Amino acid sequence: MHKFAIMFGILGITVSSILGLTAQAQDSKPPQERKEASEQQSKPLIPVVEKESTTEGQIVLNGQTIPYIATAGTYSFKDEHGVTKAQFFYVAYARSDVENPSLRPVTFSFNGGPGAASAWMHMGLLGPKRVVVTNSPPYSYTDNKFSLLDVTDLVFIDPVSTGYSRPSQGEDLNQFHGVEGDVKSIAEFVRLFVTRKSRWESPKYLIGASYGSMRAVKLANYLLDEFYMTFNGIILVSSVLDFQTIDTTDFNNNLSSILFLPSYTATAWNFKTLDPTLQKDFNNTLNLVKDFAMNEYALALMQGDRLTPERRKKVIDKLSLYTGLTPQLIERANLRVQPSVFMKNLLIQENKLLGRFDGRVTGGALEVDSPHAEYDPSFEALLSPFTAIFNQYVRNELKWTVDDEYKLLTNVQPWTYDGANNRYLNTISNLREVMIRMPEFRVFVASGYFDLATPFFGTDYTFNRLNIRPSAANRVTMKYYPGGHMMYVDPHSVESLSKDLHAFYNKIESEESQR
Repeated sequence: MHKFAIMFGILGITVSSILGLTAQAQDSKPPQERKEASEQQSKPLIPVVEKESTTEGQIVLNGQTIPYIATAGTYSFKDEHGVTKAQFFYVAYARSDVENPSLRPVTFSFNGGPGAASAWMHMGLLGPKRVVVTNSPPYSYTDNKFSLLDVTDLVFIDPVSTGYSRPSQGEDLNQFHGVEGDVKSIAEFVRLFVTRKSRWESPKYLIGASYGSMRAVKLANYLLDEFYMTFNGIILVSSVLDFQTIDTTDFNNNLSSILFLPSYTATAWNFKTLDPTLQKDFNNTLNLVKDFAMNEYALALMQGDRLTPERRKKVIDKLSLYTGLTPQLIERANLRVQPSVFMKNLLIQENKLLGRFDGRVTGGALEVDSPHAEYDPSFEALLSPFTAIFNQYVRNELKWTVDDEYKLLTNVQPWTYDGANNRYLNTISNLREVMIRMPEFRVFVASGYFDLATPFFGTDYTFNRLNIRPSAANRVTMKYYPGGHMMYVDPHSVESLSKDLHAFYNKIESEESQR
């Protein structure tokens, strides 16, 4: 499968994955063909032998020299009979000049997809090295002055089938390629790590990006239930905890149209395609559009066919005003403009399409007559440099010398949405339970204004419905950045995000020390 096809399949872009249809329903191949395909994909590309490569390094952060030990390695995921079912690859960084490492915070990080490896957050935001994004080779990396290594040790986990993590030969992929199996296997990795590295006493954090936010929330819940392991906090980047908020393919789902609208406005504002009065103040314009979306627009969508022609025209005109799209296009879309349609049509006169992961990035249209964006130029700009640099870095600096492919992005479909068959996957209740059962647990949420995959207003809507008492709601920190889905690749956003994350960790540490 082409990698862009995989990319457009993540985050529930297809109705089948959003509604959580079973693996059997998603795959129409005969059982024997499915079995053969599964066996082929299951063949391990790395030996089923645990190993580690340890190196030393140092980095200057906030004027302080931080020495660290870097470990690239594998852990075996075994069943109750001791049979190895898969090998997890990970990279861990531990500050080496602390008196009692067991009391130092440790953060477990992963990306999303499902099907994405952890290198994105590793070399884009958190780790000691950072990719320098350029349009063409030679690519390079540099010391990451935004790293969190001064406040927490870091562990980057590649879920099974991503990165260098592989299932054992002959294993059924369905046991890993699904909501519950994914969480169960990663939870076992976390348990093994804190046990082998003597980190049970350590303050612990999870950080998940995109689909990884769902994974992180369910993982915190699972680890609490199964191993009585508690966490101090969770960080959700470009969060999506409710798939209904991003499903624009279901014509009966009005919610996503409402929640994407402010992201369209923000993107149009960036290209100065809005009315001059709306271009004056970004925040005021967004507040105006959010109010329209939740009131007049929402009411119009609910009225549907009963909307009067006069009222319909008024709503269409306002949508045109707030998106920069023509009234004719909005009329044809029946007031519901999908992200791919917005991406293709905002700059159609210039024959440009917009990025999905970052609406500010443009690329040439491949098919002029297609109503939808054919690819994501914002993601394409990142794939090559991140792939090249991680392969260089892991081999040359971390001394992990294997010939296998590091799968930065891979196809893990069909993905089984356990417990959410024929309905939207929603993990809000998992987060609510964790926050109630762990009264000191804190949440940090980072959203990008120009993210056309997981809209920031959708995240607002989600966290407005946690159904927890106000004192608990105060443990949630919401931050917004002038970036996209991976706002950390933006030089301005990453600086602000890093400062906010440092403040998040330092506040928790300060409160813990006063107890």
